[in-house]
Amino acid sequence: MTSTPLAPARRSGPLLDRLFGWTALSAAWLTLLLLVAILGSLIVGAWPAIEKYGLGFLTSTTWDPVKEEFGGLVMIYGTVATSLIALLIAVPVSFGIALFLTELSPAWLKRPLGTAIELLAAVPSIVYGMWGLLVFGPILASYVQKPLQSLFHGVPYMGAFFSGPPVGIGILSAGIILAIMIIPFIAAVMRDVFEVTPPLLKESAYGLGATTWEVVSSVVLPYTKTGVVGGIMLGLGRALGETMAVTFVIGNMNQLDSLSVFQAANSITSALANEFAEAGEGLHQASLIYLGLVLFFITFVVLSLSKLLLAQLRKGEGTKS
Repeated sequence: MTSTPLAPARRSGPLLDRLFGWTALSAAWLTLLLLVAILGSLIVGAWPAIEKYGLGFLTSTTWDPVKEEFGGLVMIYGTVATSLIALLIAVPVSFGIALFLTELSPAWLKRPLGTAIELLAAVPSIVYGMWGLLVFGPILASYVQKPLQSLFHGVPYMGAFFSGPPVGIGILSAGIILAIMIIPFIAAVMRDVFEVTPPLLKESAYGLGATTWEVVSSVVLPYTKTGVVGGIMLGLGRALGETMAVTFVIGNMNQLDSLSVFQAANSITSALANEFAEAGEGLHQASLIYLGLVLFFITFVVLSLSKLLLAQLRKGEGTKS
């Protein structure tokens, strides 16, 4: 009894392959064209403010819609300061979470703890803002701001650094809320990239007598540095673009009286959220769009610096044995 040979699977023709290639290329070009269109629309909308203020807009602290005098330094400073504070807090905490989940956590705790951390990313930003204003702000004022002001009262520079009314809203409060919001993103990415490290590499290091920290610093981090930097940049992008939570807790004050971390300030996103709907056509609206254009370039610079950092890290590979 002879068996009938199976018919070979029919291959799709070259026409379908070309269609697939054209579709993929079109999607890539469409993304690039959308980016250029967004940039162009921002430039056109902001052109009256660009024409009047030029680059001086970036160094002026005046924001007076009545007199139509506008400068974006307060908002730019608030955006950068809160994002840096968020990164300074979130990166070490996220690294510790990822390290614990991948190297130290018992098996029964790994899944529920990882799920609980990821659920923090599902909390709406407005809930974080309300919690920060009503719950976290008073706690920060009573148990952090007042003790620090009493401790550094009269101390040069440090006293001014912690000055401000003890109301619990300001740059530090916004930075801490942003840190809580971006921790799930950075921690999830770090955990996932740590887990792709080949077990053979880690077991070899442990077999040579390396400690957990030595394995992580000498094996895991060099192997996953691209993913780690990408996770940090993802968190930074989230912090730069956050609107509602920052609007609740930053104070929304368009003045830069001091460099205190407890000083009420403003950010680009909160200024846009508060004023854009009520801004009349003309210089006020153009200045707000100018702020959006500045935020666009801040994000572009951050991404460019991350690419340069990754390029330097790759260049250094293999130089040490």
